[in-house]
Amino acid sequence: MTDHPSLEPATEAWKHSIESISELVTPLAEGEWNRATECPGWSVRDVVSHIIGIECELLGDPRPIHTLPSDLYHVQSDLSRHMEIQVDTRRHHTGPEMTSELEYTIIRRSRQLRDEKRAPDTEVRNVLPGKPDVTLEQALLTRVLDVWVHEQDIRRALGKPGNLDSPGAHLAKDELVRGLPVVVAKRAAAPAGSAVVFDVSGPVEFMQTVRVDKEGRATVDGSPSLGPLVTFSLDWETYVRLACGRVRPSAVAEQVKTEGDAELAGAILENFSVTP
Repeated sequence: MTDHPSLEPATEAWKHSIESISELVTPLAEGEWNRATECPGWSVRDVVSHIIGIECELLGDPRPIHTLPSDLYHVQSDLSRHMEIQVDTRRHHTGPEMTSELEYTIIRRSRQLRDEKRAPDTEVRNVLPGKPDVTLEQALLTRVLDVWVHEQDIRRALGKPGNLDSPGAHLAKDELVRGLPVVVAKRAAAPAGSAVVFDVSGPVEFMQTVRVDKEGRATVDGSPSLGPLVTFSLDWETYVRLACGRVRPSAVAEQVKTEGDAELAGAILENFSVTP
């Protein structure tokens, strides 16, 4: 157990999700590793490679020296090129090689987190290139979000749903909700003085209201709004897929009910993704 109990919920949520991924992929036949996920261009193998790579970087392992092929259509930015290095270096690894490296990485990272002595507010390097340093607590919460969301990617690819209400799911909800003010006020340009409500049902159930003040700044909280400009009603899994950029709004139109200003609702849905 870490010296700081406040880090324990996130540590346990991370462990639950990454061990669930290990359980999912260990019995896979070789061909199943190539199943496409909703991450553009990434197979199950690629998603697991990404998780291994990020955790290894957090362990202090050097990044691979590797030149990417020129025909990776989904690699369209410096960030995606950075992320793709860890993925592409493992594209020809076999299933047993993948599971062995994943298991070893889980052991090493679990030990690192268990022995953590730094305070939660200690600033640490951001694994995303060009991004400012973050607190140790925020870095761990970001890992919980990433690993849980990728667990869901793998589950959908394999047709094995589950853990939509796990500890990781509840912490992921908080991280995703935190991005709503930027979506509503900055990207969708909701007018000053307006409110937008998100009513989410399912294994993780919540209602959040984004309020835009007179200066155009937005906040989010759980109190209701008497006269929202737009109200969205949708299930938790659809919310996650939209918020993580896994699906276009048109593909889940039947799962998303909107009331109010249609133009603003459309702008919000088109700009819903809050993950890198």
